[in-house]
Amino acid sequence: MVSTGAVPNLAFRRLRGQRSAGEFAAAVRRSAREIGEQVACDARYIGRVESGEIRCPNYAYERVFRHMFPGATLADLGFSPRESVRGRGARPAADPPPPTSPLLVLGSDTDEESDVLRRAFMTSGTTAVAAASLGLGLGGPAAASVPAQRRVGEAEVSAVEKAVRQIRLLDDRHGGDGLYRRASQPLRAAYTLLDSGTTTRRSTADRLHAGAGELAISVGWLAHDSGRFDDARSHYAEALATARLAGDPALEAHAFCNASFLARDTGRPRESVRAAEAGQRAARPLGSPRLLALLALREAGGRAGLGDRTGCEKALGRAHTAFGKGPSAADPEWMTFFREAELEMLEAQCWSALGDWSRAARHARRATRLQDPHFTRNLALYRAELTWDLARAGLTEEAAATGHRVLDLLDQVQSTRIRSMLSDAVTVLRPQGRGSVDVKDFLDRHAVSAAGG
Repeated sequence: MVSTGAVPNLAFRRLRGQRSAGEFAAAVRRSAREIGEQVACDARYIGRVESGEIRCPNYAYERVFRHMFPGATLADLGFSPRESVRGRGARPAADPPPPTSPLLVLGSDTDEESDVLRRAFMTSGTTAVAAASLGLGLGGPAAASVPAQRRVGEAEVSAVEKAVRQIRLLDDRHGGDGLYRRASQPLRAAYTLLDSGTTTRRSTADRLHAGAGELAISVGWLAHDSGRFDDARSHYAEALATARLAGDPALEAHAFCNASFLARDTGRPRESVRAAEAGQRAARPLGSPRLLALLALREAGGRAGLGDRTGCEKALGRAHTAFGKGPSAADPEWMTFFREAELEMLEAQCWSALGDWSRAARHARRATRLQDPHFTRNLALYRAELTWDLARAGLTEEAAATGHRVLDLLDQVQSTRIRSMLSDAVTVLRPQGRGSVDVKDFLDRHAVSAAGG
């Protein structure tokens, strides 16, 4: 729907010519690939531009459009100058950022993301239980309570499991900042079901415990990614307690994996190592080499934080050996993100913690090349890590170029962690890049983004 007062972009419509909006969107995506950009352009995006809803494209789209129409200015394309769509300290009125509530559309990829957390629980034939007992009404706090001795069956358990998948999907695309508060509501409701519900089958009870624990980890991760470290620690501990009560080693390994990561990020490397080792003990009987590889990488990160280069290298060696055994049917569903790109990135972070910046940058480059663009948040994260490593290695021009590509994604990704990493890189670049026009351009652009973010 066109926003009230929007002025149609007739110039852009003329450039499309006789092509359909879908055909033109495909041409935009092809042009993006030609210059190494990644844009999720579809017919709906073209419609938003032509309706005037998007007054100015983000930097990635701008570069693609300039590639498609050489010599054209933003005005030639029918857009407002970038300066005119910014207020002092305000976000650009360009491709609108995701709203803070995931009950609204979070991106331009699919209509399915609209109202996604609410609909995750609206399983067929069970809307009363799924929406009321899980407290997902019309956007308010989870006010509905579960009556004592509520019978819990397939519908309720499936709703919890679906919520976990939907939260992970949205996190992969947009990061945790805008999701955390809303995702906490289904978590509280899931634990209410655990406390108040009754099940007739052991398998249903096991799935409900596992689903609630995985939901706690997912919400904990959103807190972690958005800088709410105390909340994250609490949620991971809740998941670990659930795993222990249910005798679920897979959930226990996952909880320890995330707890290790959090400890590393909050400056507690010894705790990070202990949690990773505990996770490996829980994971060994599960038959998943990839899970053991990830936990060994968590251990390596903790040992790097301790300055234990030898211990870090040994853990990295175990991680590579386990990863090399390939995927397994025993690999947990939540590990879909753990591919070669993630392996490279976690190793880059180890070398970075040990102060070997050039080696860290080599691994971070590989990670950015290998990463699936579907994981938008991780792509931004990998580029932020690469920007930092390049800056510390003294490769300021490449660092600035990579930093621009991080900023290109921050219209889509809301992650305090990524913004913090980029700010750290800027701190390093600022005294180094005074004589470089390219570095100054990046620093200026970052300053504008930080003021609006």
